[in-house]
Amino acid sequence: MAAVKKKTPPVQEADLHGYKYFKRFITTLEQFHLIKAHHNRQLHYDQYIALILFYFFNPVLTSLRAIQQASKLEKVQSVLGVKATSLGSLSEAAQVFDPQLLVPLLQQLAQQASVIEKDPLLKDIQESIVTVDGSLLPAVPRMLWALWVDEQHRAAKLHLEFDVRSNTPLAATITDGNGNEKQVVRQILSPGKFYILDAGYAQYKLLSDIIDTDSSVVVRLKDNAAWDTIEQRPLTDADTSAGVTRDSVVHLGSKKTKPDCMTPMRIIEIFHKGNSAVPRKARVSSKKTFRTTDSDYSMLLATNRMDLSAETVAALYRYRWQVELFFRWFKCILGCRHLLAHSLNGLTIQVYCALLASMLITLWTGRKPTRRTFEMLSFYFLGWASEHELARHIETLNPLATPQQIPCAV
Repeated sequence: MAAVKKKTPPVQEADLHGYKYFKRFITTLEQFHLIKAHHNRQLHYDQYIALILFYFFNPVLTSLRAIQQASKLEKVQSVLGVKATSLGSLSEAAQVFDPQLLVPLLQQLAQQASVIEKDPLLKDIQESIVTVDGSLLPAVPRMLWALWVDEQHRAAKLHLEFDVRSNTPLAATITDGNGNEKQVVRQILSPGKFYILDAGYAQYKLLSDIIDTDSSVVVRLKDNAAWDTIEQRPLTDADTSAGVTRDSVVHLGSKKTKPDCMTPMRIIEIFHKGNSAVPRKARVSSKKTFRTTDSDYSMLLATNRMDLSAETVAALYRYRWQVELFFRWFKCILGCRHLLAHSLNGLTIQVYCALLASMLITLWTGRKPTRRTFEMLSFYFLGWASEHELARHIETLNPLATPQQIPCAV
């Protein structure tokens, strides 16, 4: 006889805590209150966002049905400014509300974040240092739009623009798993930025587009890159210590691709000495390419900046890894493996709400989100940790940031 699945008990008032933090932020969402897709709708956009954010911070809320149950609780209604809503209304909201309306709010929160990165090598760079990369989000079979490998392997792709200095997301785009990452970058290019990109973006025409936008770029080239050398630049002791083995001024491209990037570029070769006792594991990336498993390898970096030292260029590319760490945090910590909506529009709203939640943690603590901090916040929202214990944890991260100083609006 098949085992009977236990029915999940309804969410109780005593299960939910941490309302004061949402009181401080809820006024920020009022700008979305009058946005309704239809005059008969009772669930407003600001209420929907508030419920999704509440879901991220309360481990007891594990599904859309749990969120719907929480909306019936008087205290939740009072603090979040919501009414008891139906499961159908929540499902419909994911289809009708415009996720792009959340982009300015995310950018305003990012501007509030203090500059975290203090590397002296970056102090002379006046531009905003950003990296753009893609990461796969697992999809279920019913998400027919989420094409990737085949019918049995579906995925959505999150394309994220990430600020390196403040460790904050700036913008996100959701596509199917085969979404063209280079085309997404073209759509978000803006002047006055320094783009740090991996080898998946090493298209010479894209590099030219970035430079024409009055921005700078450091990109890793593929091993089969072609160029004509114009000049060999001398290396300093600092360059050599950073692993730089070559610094050349070149014209990028073969005879066929040379017209794609007419601006002279620098090629900086860096040797990475790894640990042969700990070989790198092979894995397929979101670009369907495999990385090398060799512990020792060389990488080629291309940049249009002639004024920076080779050591600084090498340091800039190392900071690209921050977006990979954020992806790990985003998918493993914030619970984005559980999809509340299966449509492209609904998933985009969920992703933006998760980014907002991450930004709130950064503002609350004055530091980039970590597993330990998120666990402490979860304990607090579950009622297992007191406000004093949460404040003490935040003070250990940053003595200047306490819960009483959390920004309430943008």
